[in-house]
Amino acid sequence: MTTKEKLLELFEAHKGTFFSGEDIAKNIGCSRTAVWKAVQGLRNDGYNIEAVPNKGYSLAEDTDIVSAQGIQKYLKPLCTGLKITVLPVVDSTNTYIREHVTEELADGYTVLANKQTSGKGRLGRSFFSPEGTGVYLSMFLRPQNYSAEQAMRITTIASVAACEAIEEVSGKTASIKWVNDVYIANKKAVGILTEASFGLENGLLDYAVLGVGFNAYTPSGGFPDELKDIICAVFDNPAADGKNRLAAAFLNHFMEYYKAENPGDYIEKYRKKSMVIGNPITVYKHGLPTASSSPSAKAQSARGSNGTPAESSSGFGTAPNSRSAGGIPATALDIDSRGGLVVRYEDGTEETLSSGEISIRLRN
Repeated sequence: MTTKEKLLELFEAHKGTFFSGEDIAKNIGCSRTAVWKAVQGLRNDGYNIEAVPNKGYSLAEDTDIVSAQGIQKYLKPLCTGLKITVLPVVDSTNTYIREHVTEELADGYTVLANKQTSGKGRLGRSFFSPEGTGVYLSMFLRPQNYSAEQAMRITTIASVAACEAIEEVSGKTASIKWVNDVYIANKKAVGILTEASFGLENGLLDYAVLGVGFNAYTPSGGFPDELKDIICAVFDNPAADGKNRLAAAFLNHFMEYYKAENPGDYIEKYRKKSMVIGNPITVYKHGLPTASSSPSAKAQSARGSNGTPAESSSGFGTAPNSRSAGGIPATALDIDSRGGLVVRYEDGTEETLSSGEISIRLRN
């Protein structure tokens, strides 16, 4: 770690506590001059570091800036080995990870950014991710022997973990709109995008990049007019270390389910958090191919013809046959063991939806 990173780790572990320059120098193993430079560097990054004669330096307790050091102090033992990188600005955290995939990249590697200039949503949409108001993170995941259908677990686990993280740090009740949107009081607070690469020969998951975007706070100028009636923030007011606590809570809950011996345990929680089960919905199928049962066809539908990773947020595998280009009225009946949405259409037929090219809307 650099001197600045070591100093931030010390400050994050002891917010509000004053340290003399001499004590800091001894603690992190550097000169007094290096301490002063590190303090200035952190201030330039936006940290409120108080300096009081005869007392020393202290990181203000109300500081709320995302950092690896700030997140790690809240992680449970299951997550303490996670490598975390925090970037000031990036086009997309998902894109950043995909551009840095190697055979050596560790399962669970996590990237966060203070701002995304081209945040990704599902079906090619953009994700609103302004500076300093959200928690924008992506995880590199390489589970063993996941089929296309099993890979859908990643998105559904993330949805449950996001709900539990929100409830833990804010006290608000969160719910899931199948398959990957998390709502608070009927407004979207979290978006999830999972991108995956599959083997063309065996149809198994090579790796996945899980992207999660939390609207932690309302921007100072408010949400854009086109979004203000449909999205919301996790916190109503500034919260001490709110973003670091939110990120850590998500990682703790996600890894608990992801590493569980019985990964299906989260499904019942997903059902309980669902805001669509038992309700009338409209199903939209966006130019889906005809389903095929062969693994190679599944892999091909999940990847482009040149073998590039698929971009999907609501699941993996083949799509059911499209009934029409428009919306199809239906009723949501249940969530199956893989996270697929079981629906009944008006003609009485039932279908399990599991493709990333399907979206739904609740009907009044």
